[in-house]
Amino acid sequence: MPSLIATLAVVPLAICQIARLSWWSYPVVFALTALPTFAAYNVWWVQYAKPVRPQKGLPQQPLTTYFDFRDAGLAAKYASGQTMPMETWCEAYFDQKVDVKGDFMQVFEARHDWAYFNFTVGLAKFFVTQWIPELLWHSRIQDESQVRDHYDRGDDFYAAFLGPMMIYTSGITNQPNGFESLEQMQLNKLNDVAEKICLKAGDRVLDLGCGWGTWSVHAAKQGAHVTGITLGRNQHQYCMNKAAEAGVADKVEILCMDYRDTPKRTFDKITCLEMSEHVGVLRYQAFLRQVYDMLDDDGIFYLQIAGLRRAWQYEDLVWGLFMAKYIFPGADASPPLNWVVEQCERAGFEVRLVETMGVHYSATLYHWYKNWMANRAQMSEKYGERLCRVWDVFLAWATIVARQGSATCYQLVLHKNLNAFDRTKLIHLRKNVTA
Repeated sequence: MPSLIATLAVVPLAICQIARLSWWSYPVVFALTALPTFAAYNVWWVQYAKPVRPQKGLPQQPLTTYFDFRDAGLAAKYASGQTMPMETWCEAYFDQKVDVKGDFMQVFEARHDWAYFNFTVGLAKFFVTQWIPELLWHSRIQDESQVRDHYDRGDDFYAAFLGPMMIYTSGITNQPNGFESLEQMQLNKLNDVAEKICLKAGDRVLDLGCGWGTWSVHAAKQGAHVTGITLGRNQHQYCMNKAAEAGVADKVEILCMDYRDTPKRTFDKITCLEMSEHVGVLRYQAFLRQVYDMLDDDGIFYLQIAGLRRAWQYEDLVWGLFMAKYIFPGADASPPLNWVVEQCERAGFEVRLVETMGVHYSATLYHWYKNWMANRAQMSEKYGERLCRVWDVFLAWATIVARQGSATCYQLVLHKNLNAFDRTKLIHLRKNVTA
């Protein structure tokens, strides 16, 4: 789907260029070519590929079992009638037209009883007026604005669910049938990354999208010299304070800049943990080539990326658009695994190891959800009830879709595909993975 959308977005540009039309003609050409093609593809998919699509119908229980309706019009239509489109319910919940009864997670587990998933007019409008333009553009100003709007919201907002380690990426659980603390799961992940890149003292490490600096500081404690890149102003200051508190300020350099402005140096190891989604589909190959050029010939690139499964069902589509609209605008590079692998190989990397981390992400998200609910009242008072309701849905739904496989997280270990690379240095990873 991302490849199709990217192609349909680029073809009208090529037509305008070949025909020497002004850029003002692009919307017209797009409407005449790309939109009919996309519509035809969806008709074919529904008729022949048969994605799993929950149908509109009567719920097993009245919707008042799950919700208190504050809006009379909404109540008249849905309280004792048919199921609701998920997008309609989300907007109603955010606008406080409906409240959830009981435990929010339990109500969301029963979502297929009270909601159905379809491509609504609202989603179509968002797709055409915001998603496609953002996919095509990804200017520095656009990326900076969207990233800072999200990550500079306030460190306390993120601490309310991330906890003291302030890691906004999937942890790793070593107890699939039990529960580890969030802090232990994130420590497991930090050690896992260090092992997979064969981190050693003296390594020059580039951390693209360093967040609040936890991995950068962790690597520096092991003797590495780390350069972290972030667009978040709050994150930049937080990272430097964290490095000073850990006594490794001399080994950590945090730069507040666009990844495209990363200093022209080479590094032994490069890590990118769930930042590349913001790069965008159309700029992804250029991003990987930039990483390739910054990596030493014998270096290792660790890439962790959130993505959607290829064999999608309609909930996956609605979930992806929800994330793009409310949580991570512009983060359109969240594709299936095969697309990521192809892009890495096209850029010249050899793919050494791939793991799917969805179950680990679900466990991480559940901890975030519990933390959020424990601190929600304070966040609502400071940041407003609407934003908190968006985060209610985000964390609960994300926990479920990561568990069921709709959305997941991939870890890739890559290196330059050169004859000089010592492939024996990564042989221990096979033992750990297959053990």
